Amino acid sequence: MIMKRSMLILISLGLVCITMLGACGSMDGEQPSSGSASIQVIDGLGREITLESPARRIVSLAASTTEMLNEIDALEWLIGRDEFSDEPPSVLDLPDVGGGWGDLNNELILTLEPDLVLAAQIHTPEQVQALEDLGLTVFWFPNFLSFDGLYTNLENLGKLTGREAIAQDRIAMLRERVEAVEALMADVEPVATYYEVDGSDPNAPWTTGSETFQDVLITMAGGVNIASEIQGWGQISPEAILAADPEVILFASGPFVSSTVESIASRAGWGEITAVMDGAIYAVDTNIIDRPGPRQVLALEIFAEYIHPELFE
Repeated sequence: MIMKRSMLILISLGLVCITMLGACGSMDGEQPSSGSASIQVIDGLGREITLESPARRIVSLAASTTEMLNEIDALEWLIGRDEFSDEPPSVLDLPDVGGGWGDLNNELILTLEPDLVLAAQIHTPEQVQALEDLGLTVFWFPNFLSFDGLYTNLENLGKLTGREAIAQDRIAMLRERVEAVEALMADVEPVATYYEVDGSDPNAPWTTGSETFQDVLITMAGGVNIASEIQGWGQISPEAILAADPEVILFASGPFVSSTVESIASRAGWGEITAVMDGAIYAVDTNIIDRPGPRQVLALEIFAEYIHPELFE
C-alpha cells in the first residue's frame, strides 16, 4: 500500500513551518554547552546522573537510544553501539558491543573509554550496576506508554549532550505530527484491529494487549485492540480472533518474522474474517513499531492510514 499522508501534512503544515523557522535559527547558532556547571539529570531508575560536561564519547546499548541520538543531531559523538542498532545505516561502521539476544561486551565498552553509556528498559538494573562497577556512567531510559514519555526521553538526552535547544525543536515537530493524527481521528468510528507480534505458530500467535505502546497506538489511530483484555504481550487463540472479527489486521514484519499477508490470509477459517475478505492485512516494519524511540510517531501515522484509509484518499 503506497503511503499518502497529504491530509496529515495539510493539517500540520502551518505549525510545522513556524516551528522549523524557530528550529533553523536555534540549530544554526547553537553551540554545545561548554560552561563549568555540571549536568544533573534523573534517569528512569530514579538515579541522579551527573556529568561534568556534555557527553562527547557515547556508547548506546539499544537501537532506540541510538535513534534518539540521531533525532537530536548528536550522532557524531557515538563511538559504540549495540548489536541491533542499524538506523541510520552509518552506525553499522561503529564497534558492536553486543546486547540483543546475547551479553554485553563490557570489556570492549570499557576499552572505548566512553564518558556516557545509554541503556534502556531491556537492560536490567544488574547490568547497569555491572557497568558502573567498572567506573562507567550509565543513564537508563524507560519505555513509555504515552508520547509525553518519548518527549521526556529526548529532553533528557538533550541535556546530557548539550543539545537542549535542538531537542526542544524536534520535540515540538514530533508533537505537531501526533496532534495532526489526533485531529483526524477526533470523530471517527473505532475499527476493530488485531496486531500480531509473532505468528510462527498460527495456532497460538503472539499479540499485544493493554499496557503496551502498540495498544496505545491502535487506540490513537482510531482502532480498538481486539486483544485489549490481555495484559502486556501474550498468545491468543484463533477462535478468539475469529469471534472478534477484526476489520484490520496489522502484523510485525522483519527478518525474524515468517508471516506474510498471504500466509495470514490462508490460515484455516480466516477467510471469514472481515479484514481478510476486504484485503485489509498490512505489514509494519518491526523496527519502527517495536523500538521505543522517535520513529514511534511514524508508526502512529502508518497505523492511522491502515486503520482509516478513507481519511487518506
